[in-house]
Amino acid sequence: MHHHENEAAVDERLSRGLLAQTAGIHLGLMAASLAVWRAEMPGRWAVLAVLIVAQGLWLDRMYIAAHEAIHKKLYPSRPRLNDFWGTALLMPVAAPFTIYRRIHYFHHGHNRRDHHTANLDTFVVRGELSAGRRAYYNAVWIFYVFLGGFFIHSLVSVLLFLLVPTEPATRISPVFKHWKMDKRLRSWAELGLGLGYHAAVWTAFGAGGWMIALGLPVAVFAWVWSLLLYVYHYDTSVGADVRHNVRSLPRQRFFSWLLLNFNEHATHHDDPTIPWHQLPERRHELPAAYHENQKVHTLWQAIWQQRKGPLLENVAKVGEFSVELRLGRR
Repeated sequence: MHHHENEAAVDERLSRGLLAQTAGIHLGLMAASLAVWRAEMPGRWAVLAVLIVAQGLWLDRMYIAAHEAIHKKLYPSRPRLNDFWGTALLMPVAAPFTIYRRIHYFHHGHNRRDHHTANLDTFVVRGELSAGRRAYYNAVWIFYVFLGGFFIHSLVSVLLFLLVPTEPATRISPVFKHWKMDKRLRSWAELGLGLGYHAAVWTAFGAGGWMIALGLPVAVFAWVWSLLLYVYHYDTSVGADVRHNVRSLPRQRFFSWLLLNFNEHATHHDDPTIPWHQLPERRHELPAAYHENQKVHTLWQAIWQQRKGPLLENVAKVGEFSVELRLGRR
């Protein structure tokens, strides 16, 4: 019992440190960007560009710190405090915490179960697949990954959760099943907090200050988030053992620190209750049947391999039966 209590105390102490670092650097980068923007100094636009990129990368850190709260790992014994911080960390990108949790839990429960479910790199198409249509689907995928399209896709998902009644939404995706009104209202409130944060910055510093402090950094975040969203699952296995349709990546000192050991992704999927700081020491090796998922060895390779495009699954109607034909990438 004492060992368990001491471990919980250590986890909460590390969570306090994580939150202080994450929120503090966010506010510090914003303040530095506004100071440089207002200053008359040589080369300020180059310095400002670096600071804006740094802010965008740090917003991704905030998003992943919120991911700890999604899994109730920041303050396991205090769920309200845990969810408070999860909500606060997402305010700069105006992402409703409740919707994030809903989508993410679905991802863990159904990750690449088949070619239709929680599987972003398979496009199911109907009818004849001409060269033009193939090129179109590849262009959509390139837009999703390399031009920030996954961020726009996520915005559409948020709007569906907020606006579309549950029954018709469920026909769009099973992720909407049992989406209740209290969750919808809570999501609206969380969105309002995020928009209020943006409005407060706009009011305090004007449109130009908002653009420097939040607008452009969110655009950088949208690009970075889209690049990284599927690097741990792209072209991995598909099947019922959803925990293992994933890959890990080797430790890279800067990115492992920035992204809270998210490179240990197979470990996270095997046991989502492991806190970020324990992931390296509790690393889970994929079973032999899934070793092919480890086909890339660096984060850069994992990003770049996505250029191969989606897997196109053609569904053609033959009499009363549907025939599925997987047509490969490109």
